[in-house]
Amino acid sequence: MEENTFEPDLVHAIFKLVWSNRALERQMIEGTDALDCEVGAGTSKKNRPSSANGNAVKLSCELLRNFVTEAVQRAATIAEAEGVSKIEATHLERVLPQLLLDF
Repeated sequence: MEENTFEPDLVHAIFKLVWSNRALERQMIEGTDALDCEVGAGTSKKNRPSSANGNAVKLSCELLRNFVTEAVQRAATIAEAEGVSKIEATHLERVLPQLLLDF
């Protein structure tokens, strides 16, 4: 039985949004004059649209699922140690630094 995971289309849309925002930031920093002077600007590596292989998106979904699952489990351990039955934002804040280092 397959476990619940993030929707690949959603993760891909998030990636595309981030790539688009970064491309716009680069254009703002470099200025439009530099792009106009470049020969074959549409084929420049900097200007090519980013894309992701379907398998890479599926793998990203699985990594996100593992990350979130681990974060919840670690936060639940801290909440349990404090005698609380609900996980709160402070529990997640306490586990995130080590979790980010582990991943």
